[in-house]
Amino acid sequence: MAAYQSQAADPNLEPEYGRNSIVPAALEIPGADLYVSLAAHPGRPEVLTNWMDPSVEREDDPLSVIERLDPFAHGREIPFTENFIAEYREAQRNRNHRITQWARDEIDRVVAAGHHDRLFTTPRLWADLRMIDGSIDPNNRESPSCYLGDPRRSNYGIYGVGTVSSLRTWLSMWSLTDSSCSAAPHLERVAIPALVIDADADSGVFPSDTKAIVESLAADDLTTVTIRGDHYLRDREDARDEAADVIVGWINERS
Repeated sequence: MAAYQSQAADPNLEPEYGRNSIVPAALEIPGADLYVSLAAHPGRPEVLTNWMDPSVEREDDPLSVIERLDPFAHGREIPFTENFIAEYREAQRNRNHRITQWARDEIDRVVAAGHHDRLFTTPRLWADLRMIDGSIDPNNRESPSCYLGDPRRSNYGIYGVGTVSSLRTWLSMWSLTDSSCSAAPHLERVAIPALVIDADADSGVFPSDTKAIVESLAADDLTTVTIRGDHYLRDREDARDEAADVIVGWINERS
């Protein structure tokens, strides 16, 4: 939604890798009157990179492990040390960049053979250190936990965001360098009234993520609300009603 409003306010989309133009209709889209962010992360490339396990040694072997980067290694110290966190975060970004370069090279190979795209899998995408160590970016979430339950089991499972991609969807949705789905530059163009809601026990969107959204928004009329509950507002019977009431009340005040 940030990318949409950004494009409406100041067209900025660039053609994807291997193309010379974008869909003409994207150059003239109607802007919104209000902007609402509900338990949102700061962009698809960022969230996937923060969740990915950088200890994957070989992308074609989901069991391959670089031991020094393995957050689930036997005897791993928790809380994680600052040095481990820094090395881990850098390795996550490097993994994203490696997959991006491979996807670009593979597009070139596929196109040269007369085809357009292909599918591939990205293993182990439930390993944000904040899912394992609740002292990092603390809120009221259970720890360890992620949206699928136990992070270690989920990380080696087959379900997850971004697990299956095409070469082109990787570049357009998940790549740190190629995707237009990073929120920050788009939020800087969102000057309409904005409401940012987060959940105090979210196990995938953390306080620093919400702070990044708030600090990036260009809106002068900016409201922030925290609701007690999990990411999907399912663990408290009236949590979703509360969120709906907040949104409706805020919209009515600006009607």
